[in-house]
Amino acid sequence: MDIEKIRNMSIDPIVQPYDKRDTILYALGLGYGADPLNEEELPFVYEANLRCLPSFANVLCHPGFWAQDPQYDIDWVKILHAEQDLVMHQPLPPTGAIRGEYRVAGLEDKGEGRGALLHQEKLLYDNATGDHLATVRSTLFLRGNGGEGGFGEPMVPATAVPDRAPDKVVEIPTLPRQALIYRLSGDWNPLHADPAIARKAGFDMPILHGLCTNGLANRAILSTYCDNDVARFKSMFVRFSKPVMPGETIRIEFFEEGAGKLRFRAIAVERDTVVLDRCSATVA
Repeated sequence: MDIEKIRNMSIDPIVQPYDKRDTILYALGLGYGADPLNEEELPFVYEANLRCLPSFANVLCHPGFWAQDPQYDIDWVKILHAEQDLVMHQPLPPTGAIRGEYRVAGLEDKGEGRGALLHQEKLLYDNATGDHLATVRSTLFLRGNGGEGGFGEPMVPATAVPDRAPDKVVEIPTLPRQALIYRLSGDWNPLHADPAIARKAGFDMPILHGLCTNGLANRAILSTYCDNDVARFKSMFVRFSKPVMPGETIRIEFFEEGAGKLRFRAIAVERDTVVLDRCSATVA
């Protein structure tokens, strides 16, 4: 890798407008509206009193797959999305224009043959008012790199969830076509649509986006601990441990730690496989 080019990498601020169609489509990609009589979910999929999901911040103002640029000399084919951290400072407006400011926060060298962790930070602002709405950090695991040096402060490692029975459990079924709906919100990676591409990547079928599974956890937190009030959702961290196959049921297990603090994990029920691990959230 060219460490100095990565350290000094600069992306111009990105302004992304979105309207009610975008807000509603994102919610549909997370399975909202499956029950047409569920009035608690209606504000996320109906323009009257429309609400924008906090996890929509994860996909807004995306800078594109810059790591694929040859000048950085990153083995981009072996990149995996490892972690995602979202802090909400104010609720996202249901429609508007968001400005994203982006930087590489650090590169954590795990050693030769062991890979490296690339930490990215995105600050989201209301483009009209300048209000800081959200801070998004994501970690990429560069499996094909390592032993080349690093910079910045490493993130504090996430700890295991409590070794006890969960306090609350939420199950959310996904649709076989869910990845095809979710990708319309901005992630067009053919891995999530084309069976031939999925087989080349080692999967029997196109997999669900990791950020869609992340959004399912956001959905469960909102319904279980926030009465679907987006202003009460404050933060969420997830570690992606295994892929999800569209059509699987996702069980989110919550461990309450008091004062609005939660730990949780997500399990693909049909395979009894943990797909999000060492997760945490805070709510008001």
